[in-house]
Amino acid sequence: MIYGITGNTDKDRLWQPVATLIQWMTDQGIAYLLHPTIARGLQARNLVAPSLLHTPATDDMAAEVDIMISFGGDGTLLRSAHEVGTRGTPILGVNIGRLGFLANLEVGQLEATIAQLEKDEYTNESRLVLSVEIEVEGEPERLWALNEIVIERGGPVGMLAIEVYVDGRFLNQYWADGLIVSTPTGSTAYSLAVGGPIVAPGSDVLILSPLAPHSLTVRPIVIPSSSVMEARVISSRQPYVLAADGVSTEPRADNARILIRKAAHSVTLVTLPDQHYFQTLRSKLTWGGGQPGNGE
Repeated sequence: MIYGITGNTDKDRLWQPVATLIQWMTDQGIAYLLHPTIARGLQARNLVAPSLLHTPATDDMAAEVDIMISFGGDGTLLRSAHEVGTRGTPILGVNIGRLGFLANLEVGQLEATIAQLEKDEYTNESRLVLSVEIEVEGEPERLWALNEIVIERGGPVGMLAIEVYVDGRFLNQYWADGLIVSTPTGSTAYSLAVGGPIVAPGSDVLILSPLAPHSLTVRPIVIPSSSVMEARVISSRQPYVLAADGVSTEPRADNARILIRKAAHSVTLVTLPDQHYFQTLRSKLTWGGGQPGNGE
């Protein structure tokens, strides 16, 4: 197999683990390619011999590798997913950030993990992706997201009025700072921060969570992923923004028709035999549930 190595070049903690990894992979005869920004950073820091700075032949590294190794936090893995796009290249997230629900492999586990990958001791886990179509004058604008789509106000004051329809049926008019539409993968991100439910990744659903709603009775709701959701900002005192996986678009005016549905493609994450989502939840959220069978 050929491994692609990418990561968050803004983090000082990136460089030494990557340098150590590619030296070890070279010693083991394991093939790899470095994202050009990684190669340039290693060269500038003089951390490895120039002969180890293998880069892709094209701008599309995902087309040349079997697995992408993404060093950073969850935000870095999201960016890696968008670089992979619809190719489906599996991604292994290595945590050098803070929480790390998606990038949950620690640096010290890397060599043992790659040894497992070389023996095919892993599975590929498909994660649901959101597709967004924004209908405006001319050609519709299209976006996609692994974690969430967020419609939120673009300034410091004033709420948005957002009409939402599900499969053509009126759901609610939200008076709020905005609305989050999340995948199960994104349920532990922004959606969780505003009171949304934690949803296991294999669940075939979408989560709608309002941001600071005017009414306390307005709560998050879970809908089937087969549904098509239509949102329209019908009244606001200011432009609003639409963000896909944390990347905001230009401020928008009222009455754009925003269609959100399950995308035709998915994102593939590498999962190891000793990894499980529930274990990650207990670890990252510091749940103190004790051990099974001990009565605690």
